[in-house]
Amino acid sequence: MKLFASLLLALGLLAGPAAAAPAKGDRAKPAPTVRLAALKSSAVLILDARTRKVLYQKNADAVMPIASITKLMTALVVLEARQDMAEMLTVTGADVDRLKFSSSRLRVGTRLSRGAMLHIALMSSENRAASALGRNYPGGTRRFVAAMNAKARALGMRSTRYVEPTGLSSANVSTPQDLAKLVIATEKHALIRRYSTDREFTIRQGRERTVYHSTNRLTANRSWKIRLQKTGYISEAGRCMVLHASVRGRPTVMVFLDAQGTLSRAADANRVRSWLATYKPARPG
Repeated sequence: MKLFASLLLALGLLAGPAAAAPAKGDRAKPAPTVRLAALKSSAVLILDARTRKVLYQKNADAVMPIASITKLMTALVVLEARQDMAEMLTVTGADVDRLKFSSSRLRVGTRLSRGAMLHIALMSSENRAASALGRNYPGGTRRFVAAMNAKARALGMRSTRYVEPTGLSSANVSTPQDLAKLVIATEKHALIRRYSTDREFTIRQGRERTVYHSTNRLTANRSWKIRLQKTGYISEAGRCMVLHASVRGRPTVMVFLDAQGTLSRAADANRVRSWLATYKPARPG
């Protein structure tokens, strides 16, 4: 009889013994993957910035185009080279996008300080500004890209590769795991924190004023406490976003890659923040 019952159990025709009910107050928490099943981004990583503990991941090691998230590395290389932020740089024809033919409000011939170029590159993802920053590095753009890749290796970003400083090329690739390292490194720089989270900045082009605004609507949301952010988009990368934000006092890194739909990355961030507000790690044992 026992042999027959064992056979039925192996075939799945008989239920096994019921597991003991958890003690009161010791019920298992719902798995994060269930709570965050509605995320629209193809690859996600949520990390406790203080402990480096992964709180949630989805395709976190997938190598993907990162669009203008690239500009965080651009900013890091500029600042760590200690280039003069007051030096005036000129936008030239070499900064015009001939890859995607994207538009720009920064006119050829405009002169801005390196600091202003960095400001609009981080806050408004201004591609010509990022290009000018790379071009005005010692040795030019080629040396600048080499420095970007060298810094990525130094940070342990083993799956990351850069070919230019704007993010317009789909050959600029990384993973959520690598980008979390970049976010943690760039958050240490006060100027990157300030410029990336600013909401509005005005420049002069001749006699005219051009007002730039943040590409990230979350920076205007008072319920968010964002220390650093960067968005990105090209067709190959989808909508991308990284954040370093405080959620209930926990410094948190969020990486979202390849979200489909204009509002999806912000919606994903809001879902994660709501989840983190009630998240409690499982007790050991």
